[in-house]
Amino acid sequence: MELYGYWRSSASYRARIALNFKELDYNYLPVHLLKDGGQQHQQAYRQLNPNGLVPTLVDGQVILHQSVAIIEYLEDKYPQPSLLPGDAKQRGAIRALALDLSSELQPLINLRVQQYLKQQLEVTDAQKQAWLDHWFAESFKAFEKNLEEVGGTYCVGDEFSLADVCLVPQVASAQRFGIDLTPYPVLMGIYERLEDLPYVRAAHPSKQPDAES
Repeated sequence: MELYGYWRSSASYRARIALNFKELDYNYLPVHLLKDGGQQHQQAYRQLNPNGLVPTLVDGQVILHQSVAIIEYLEDKYPQPSLLPGDAKQRGAIRALALDLSSELQPLINLRVQQYLKQQLEVTDAQKQAWLDHWFAESFKAFEKNLEEVGGTYCVGDEFSLADVCLVPQVASAQRFGIDLTPYPVLMGIYERLEDLPYVRAAHPSKQPDAES
């Protein structure tokens, strides 16, 4: 099994956490999103992933893009330990929180959006920061409220799940972009517990072979 990713990509980070949680062996193949004009745009990689995004999972004849689809595939093929524990209600809550981050927030703050804001729309650094501040606040305010309803030790109750997989990278991104996280004590309490888990620590960007100082 091979995972093509970038050390600082939040989507790649999700996939690494899931693979580690399920204790699956994989080869990590770096795709640098900034060097050489963006290695994700090179023809060899585009043949694997026409979207030119990371991550991409290759498992024998199976080639998958989109981190949540990759994780759902791993969940189907390797159901234990489960990232979708509990009954239908609990799994619904897990999926909803995961999508709040992976489908609503992350696409608005990822690298190609930031590059478009700077290069095509020619926004200033201050305007780009205002964009990031706004969308993180919109997402995290709602996420905090949802956690008050369904959270426990982790995002949904007391079992690690797909929602936690998605939370960790987005908080890490928020910290990197200088977002004020003090308004979200429930969210940050869960995040701090997640940081201590060995399979989360091992997936941290700084632990990856392509990490840069």
